[in-house]
Amino acid sequence: MTTSRIDPVKINTADETFAHWRRNLTVCVFGSFTTIVAMTLMLPFLPLYVEQLGVTQHAAIVQWSGIAYGATFFTAALTAPLWGRIADRYGRKLMLIRASLGMAIVMSLMGMAHNVWQLFALRLAVGLLGGYASGSTVLVATQTPKERCGWALGILSSGIMAGNLAGPLIGGLLPPLIGIRATFLASGALIFGTFLATVFLIKRDKPSASGKGQGQKTGWSAIPEKRPMLAMLVTGMLLMLANMSIEPIITVYVAQFVPVRQVTIVAGIVMSGAALGSIISASRLGKLADRVGHWNVLIGCLVIAGILLIPQAFVTTGWELIVLRFLMGLALGGLLPCVASVIRHNVPPSVAGSMLGYSTSAQYTGQVIGPLAGGYVGGHFGMRFVFFGTAVVMIVGAAYNWMIQTRHQTMPPQRNDA
Repeated sequence: MTTSRIDPVKINTADETFAHWRRNLTVCVFGSFTTIVAMTLMLPFLPLYVEQLGVTQHAAIVQWSGIAYGATFFTAALTAPLWGRIADRYGRKLMLIRASLGMAIVMSLMGMAHNVWQLFALRLAVGLLGGYASGSTVLVATQTPKERCGWALGILSSGIMAGNLAGPLIGGLLPPLIGIRATFLASGALIFGTFLATVFLIKRDKPSASGKGQGQKTGWSAIPEKRPMLAMLVTGMLLMLANMSIEPIITVYVAQFVPVRQVTIVAGIVMSGAALGSIISASRLGKLADRVGHWNVLIGCLVIAGILLIPQAFVTTGWELIVLRFLMGLALGGLLPCVASVIRHNVPPSVAGSMLGYSTSAQYTGQVIGPLAGGYVGGHFGMRFVFFGTAVVMIVGAAYNWMIQTRHQTMPPQRNDA
């Protein structure tokens, strides 16, 4: 007669995996906020700094500003899967330490640049060495209990969105007070504080066994069912495409029905409205997704965002567009936490970092395609068609996710240890 017994060692290991998830979440939210602030605070004064570095012609200043700002997203999109895979092998905390220390050094060096080529190279380095927010997503997603994953990722998403909102505001206030170069040094010091918090406060970071065992599958081959992962890559790209396809034309669009002296103010509020809505809704929608299903909330958010895009094409006053963009931000706030949660629930822990890295790359791809597509459609067919086209893309994305979800639920369950 054999008796089965529960191995206490395994129980303790599982408990220890999630023992410090709340502290880790707090540090990751703080670190993501500060690093995003540092990355975005240069938006208001980037053209002025390019001019200080010796570029004199107006067209060249605009061109170099765009190149310098976009350089970070280019290298970040290329390296995100690599850093995710290294995090799976050697630990997620180690990647956060690398990102925070690297960004602290590079952001400080930006304040010492002597020409625009050095600035461009340093912006490339930020994307190459950075990635604290995406690394935090990996750590929180893998070291939070599955039943709280959506809520935790929603809190983290709120911190990231808050950084995107606060960064340009701080960047508009600091340079007149302390100078542009000193602003870069201050941002470097801020991120160094994040580095210290990461080193001393984040606990329990155990590398996975990926690649250590003979014959153990790694990468895409380790995923038993790949369609949910592919759907999340598409969804992440669509989210950023929807955001960025509208952003470049907001100011020009607002100028059609707002007095000239109010255009920049209203355009700024419109852009901030969507971010504010996402900050408010992200954690709440993440918590709801933990109860009713992450895929259900994701599909609902895509549909609502798509529907809200249509009336934006017919607004006649600034406040109408502000309200609609705020409501759309409320819907979009639930997408990133749900995307990460679906990935967390459908891939083995040994490759979670790699797959979340691919998701980050897909989002950066949307950030690149969005402005290009929005500018082309707006220039050739009219700005209203940018809203119509983006609405169609979001609703098609919802239909695609519903189809994948339906097929996935009818399949026999796959073993996927937490």
